[in-house]
Amino acid sequence: MLRIDHFSHGWLTPVIAYLMSFTGSLLGLRCVARARAGNGHAGWLIAAAVAIGGTGIWVMHFIAMLGFSIHGASIRYDVPITLLSAVIAMVVVWIGLWVAQQRALEPLALYIGGAITGVGVGAMHYSGMYAMKSDALIGYDGLIVSLSIVIAVIAATAALWFALHVRGTIATIGAALVMGVAVCGMHYTGMFAMHVQNGQHLHAPAGAGAAQLLTPLTVGVGMVTMMLLLHIGITDVDDPAYDGARGARPARYWPTRD
Repeated sequence: MLRIDHFSHGWLTPVIAYLMSFTGSLLGLRCVARARAGNGHAGWLIAAAVAIGGTGIWVMHFIAMLGFSIHGASIRYDVPITLLSAVIAMVVVWIGLWVAQQRALEPLALYIGGAITGVGVGAMHYSGMYAMKSDALIGYDGLIVSLSIVIAVIAATAALWFALHVRGTIATIGAALVMGVAVCGMHYTGMFAMHVQNGQHLHAPAGAGAAQLLTPLTVGVGMVTMMLLLHIGITDVDDPAYDGARGARPARYWPTRD
């Protein structure tokens, strides 16, 4: 009988997945802080999208998938679709960050950006699941899928708010901890929407095995993230948008908004 196991390696994969989500979120928030400071604004936003979308969301997803198994069925991954899901994650985070700071869209800019990013994160998750091929018949509970998208939109909106407003090392770490919980919550809600049936007439799937594909990808991206985090650090940056010691807010909060 087929049985889904989301934690085939115990707590190892969910704990590492959460740590990577927290790390990516922390790095992304520090990159946004540097964008707020006005130096290399566009480049720092791209770096933030790669950190949050690539590590905080995509790497988290596929580390968690290393602990996923279907007893009595084999699992393989379509490499191009798996890589496409990473691109989706990074692009939608960049779009959300860009939209959320558009003065022309205020006061709805944050919510529009959050909706776009949240739906995009859902698209990343389910494209990643579509990349998973099995000789079992896989289906999804539509209600739980919808719930996972709602969670993704709420989480994305909260993440954008943190990115726009949080300052200070302690507050940034706290925000990253919350973002990690939200991303993991969306992932496992979406995973619990899955159900499987015996596919007696299906052939063994083609593609790369989980360890063969996901391990080098997630380790590689994770190492890059850790090096960037060490390079950037988590110390406070001089953010002129919030420089109370100077007694005044500058004319421009995000350089591209004028």
